[in-house]
Formats: sequence, C-alpha cells, structure tokens
Amino acid sequence: MLSSSTVEANVPAADLKRARAFYEGVLGLEPVFDMADVWVSYRVGSTFLNVYETTYAGQAGHTIAQWHVDDVAAEVRDLKARGVQFQVYEDMPQTTWDGEVATLGGMMRSAWFTDTEGNVMCLDEMPADIRAARA
Repeated sequence: MLSSSTVEANVPAADLKRARAFYEGVLGLEPVFDMADVWVSYRVGSTFLNVYETTYAGQAGHTIAQWHVDDVAAEVRDLKARGVQFQVYEDMPQTTWDGEVATLGGMMRSAWFTDTEGNVMCLDEMPADIRAARA
C-alpha cells in the first residue's frame, strides 16, 4: 500500500524562471530533471521537490513543504544572509518565539519563509527521540 511508497513535494510557480532563480540561486538546489518551461525537479535528501508552472501558485496560505534540518537557527541565519525573509506567526498556541525561530510545545523548533511565488515553506528541527522514531 501507500505506506511503503515515497512522497514528493509539488510546488506551484506563477513564474517558473523566477522560482528557479530562488530555488537554485538562493536555496542552492541543483536540478535533476528539467522539462523546459513546464517543471523542474530537485533532489532533496532522499526525496524530490518538484516546481511546476501554474496560475494557481501561492494561493495555499499554509505550509506546503517542510525541510528537516539539524539546526534551525543556523539555517535561518544562512538564508537571511541570502535575502530570505522569515515569518513570525504570533497567534500559534503553545509556541514561544526567539526572533524568527519558534519552539512548538516546548519540543520542536521551526521557522517559516515564503518563496518567490508566495508558497509557505517550513524549516524544522525535531528532538532526537522524534527523529529516531521517524528513521
């Protein structure tokens, strides 16, 4: 069944060239498949992030892709130095903020940013026990 399958993130872009400049130039991803002006795929760890052109980009209003990282604060500093702006959602229950980094439920640390197409992305740093359970 589906529990043994892999899952990929599909990210809409109103302007695929602009989105590629962000994902490749700012986030440092390298394309592994490029279908001209239709879509591009990037390998991220053991899965793929696919960016495709559509007029429906940026309409979700919620997180559409989540990046599991070892150190959220370090990633935030690095991405801010590259011009990425982070969001602070002060209305989140059971969340404390240290600048742009949120601690949810006293456990997981996260930070959110939007790409050039208005899609919300999340960086998260999970505690060791949660990482182990997901391995």
